[in-house]
Amino acid sequence: MIIKSPDDRSKRLRLLEELRKSDRLDNRQKDWLRSEYQRFSPGLAGELDAVHYIDSEYRDGQNHAVLHDLRLEVDGHVAQIDHLVVNRFLMFFLLETKTYNGSLEINEYGEFSVEYAGERRYGIESPLEQSRRHEPILRKVLAQLGITGRAGTEPTFVHVVMVHPKAIIKRPPADKFDTSMVIKADQFRTWHVNYVDAMSTGTFLAKTINFSGRDTVREWGEKLKSAHCRTDPLALPSFMKPRAVTATHCATPPTDDARPVAVPANQVTEPPRPSTQKPICATCGKPLTVKVAKFCQDKAAWFGGQLYCYDHQAAAKRA
Repeated sequence: MIIKSPDDRSKRLRLLEELRKSDRLDNRQKDWLRSEYQRFSPGLAGELDAVHYIDSEYRDGQNHAVLHDLRLEVDGHVAQIDHLVVNRFLMFFLLETKTYNGSLEINEYGEFSVEYAGERRYGIESPLEQSRRHEPILRKVLAQLGITGRAGTEPTFVHVVMVHPKAIIKRPPADKFDTSMVIKADQFRTWHVNYVDAMSTGTFLAKTINFSGRDTVREWGEKLKSAHCRTDPLALPSFMKPRAVTATHCATPPTDDARPVAVPANQVTEPPRPSTQKPICATCGKPLTVKVAKFCQDKAAWFGGQLYCYDHQAAAKRA
């Protein structure tokens, strides 16, 4: 059963496309806009592909609740879960969608890199670790909503990365690093069946203690849907707000009626002095070093244009 469909991001894309047409952006604004557009434009297409594959499997079923594009907030921390599938055994499958339609490589240390046609290979953040960071936030939300296992048992969380069906995945030996949770989006149904079949008898029996009815699964899904925190699609960081246009002056000498009027000395306004206030963390107010502040500015797309100390960067970073 589909409990929540993806949020409409068309307004966000239109806004970014309009901003891209501007010829009044400075380098910082251009860097942020390029990163934000890449995050939404190809990502949106990839997520919609994944939605198709997931919905085709679970749309008419009653044993699983599906929520797309679920954003949860708790204690100042945010989890942006691309797709969440919940079954009657209180198992939560967190699906992270990535649109690598080039060559994806994972080495024996779990480090990810990607290469597109005609481009260099560059390292990327591990999507598995990204999904795992969502787990403690989801745990807290489940506790707040009263979604718990029986007899004090814990829910089960499974993290899966879904990549573009045309992506090429280069994997390390399985005994070096397990990449079985990295799959192509069109293979999710087969992977899910194999995952359940691979459970040992003891593991399966242990999970049956949390086996619940179909109405309960729907109730869990509806509670999670009510906890969704939608963002404003038109929101922009402060440094992306339009700048005032500087008026251009005519080169023609002024006429007698349009000559400048002298301003008394006591009415002359002094130009604003440069601010000497040190940058501070947007979360705790702790003063930041020049190096940390510059890092946040360079990674404005990660932090929404805000500055954060090292301790709060992980929490503030966008998923």
